[in-house]
Amino acid sequence: MSNKSKIEFNLRSFLEAIEKIENYSQEFDNGEDFYYDAKSFDASMMQFVIIGELISRLDEEYKATHNFIPWQKIKNFRNIIAHDYFGIDADEIWSIVTIHLLPLKKSINQLINEL
Repeated sequence: MSNKSKIEFNLRSFLEAIEKIENYSQEFDNGEDFYYDAKSFDASMMQFVIIGELISRLDEEYKATHNFIPWQKIKNFRNIIAHDYFGIDADEIWSIVTIHLLPLKKSINQLINEL
């Protein structure tokens, strides 16, 4: 598999994970309700972990040349979920889902379209 193919695969998987989070969270109006729906919340958290893993699979040069995406910050968020799951703040997650996910999705789509 070529490097371009690997990048495309990882970006498309990244996009799929975002779309799953959007799907899992769409019926909720606030972070607390989302948090207390264990299936939806836990499924979303798993997708954030997957996103962090996908970032690890992108080479450093690619991330450096596309640094308008906060790769390290997103990966750090994955680490918080994986290692401090019980310290997660429902309102912070809700903010990420409702404010930051759509712009990130647009950026990932942009990267895919540039390939």
